[in-house]
Amino acid sequence: MHPAFFITASTLVGLLFALQQRGHMSLEGYPIGLWRAIGPWGVQYFLWGTLAWVLWRLFRPFIQSATMLQIFTIVLPVSLATYLIETMIWVAFFPHYSISHPVMGYWQRVAFNYQGDLMESMAIFWCAFFFFRGIGYYQQFREKETAAAHLEAQLANAKMAALRMQLNPHFLFNTMNSISSLMRSDVDAADAMLEHLSSLLRMTLERGNVQLIPLHDEIEFTETYLAMQDRRYAGRVTRTVSVDPELHDALVPAMILQPIVENAYAHGLSKLDRGGQLYIDVRRNGQQLKALITNNGVGLRPSVNQKSNGYGGGGYGVGLTNVKDRLRLHYGDNGSFTMRELDLNRVQVSISFPLQFSANPAESLTRYGA
Repeated sequence: MHPAFFITASTLVGLLFALQQRGHMSLEGYPIGLWRAIGPWGVQYFLWGTLAWVLWRLFRPFIQSATMLQIFTIVLPVSLATYLIETMIWVAFFPHYSISHPVMGYWQRVAFNYQGDLMESMAIFWCAFFFFRGIGYYQQFREKETAAAHLEAQLANAKMAALRMQLNPHFLFNTMNSISSLMRSDVDAADAMLEHLSSLLRMTLERGNVQLIPLHDEIEFTETYLAMQDRRYAGRVTRTVSVDPELHDALVPAMILQPIVENAYAHGLSKLDRGGQLYIDVRRNGQQLKALITNNGVGLRPSVNQKSNGYGGGGYGVGLTNVKDRLRLHYGDNGSFTMRELDLNRVQVSISFPLQFSANPAESLTRYGA
């Protein structure tokens, strides 16, 4: 609805009608000059475009909200008055433009043209009026759609923030229990775990409410958590972290790996006296980022093993349920969560979601390469 675009488009429509009339008259044996053909039509539609846009600019709210009664009692008289103004200006530009009545006074010419072009001009006015009204409805629809999308996004962000807040006390509670159990047997290990916990809390505070972070930040957070667990399970668990270097700046939901790793320790590796193994493998799978977390602890309970496709169902603890919920909120049907038994002693959790990269990639490569 920019005036330059609208008025130019209106004038071009008039010029197309002018060329059509010129061609028709030439076929009938009445050739006319180019300016005599396009001048009156071009000026007429230029005036209508200008007047229509002025009315839209000044009375847009009324045009969009006018009732049928207001259309007949207000808009109809305005259309006749607008047509009169257009006719007066047009006659001032072309005071002698008529084949049948070449000589007339100004007001006679205005009355003659007003009567002759009434139907055509009314059609132009009402087409413009309902065009503007349609644009108003479309704009209202888009505004409602945008508002609904904004509210939906706010709701999703609120849900994700609540889930993140749920993770922090859950993680903190479990970690403090671990430190408490070490205080009587290995004070140095407990002290080291407190230092690692401090680092993890600092990272969490620095992220704030950011929902998506670069993968290298998530790996750093997970590695710090693993270093803390190394103190608790010294000599009982070996771990391997493999990350595709090309995914260094891929965006992932914050704290998406740590709850899965914590679950592997809590329900699998903690049951072993020795020989525990944990594998974390992050790779690219087409246009998806896929993470596999495998441990050789005890197998799954039957109720959990049955829920192993897509996002699955119930049977998970707080951490894994939180991961599933956040994947669903972030990616909908484009994300997946699977937990299954590879054999009687190996459990694997697989998550995948659409691959996207940070707009500001980090300068240095992560130290946890493939």
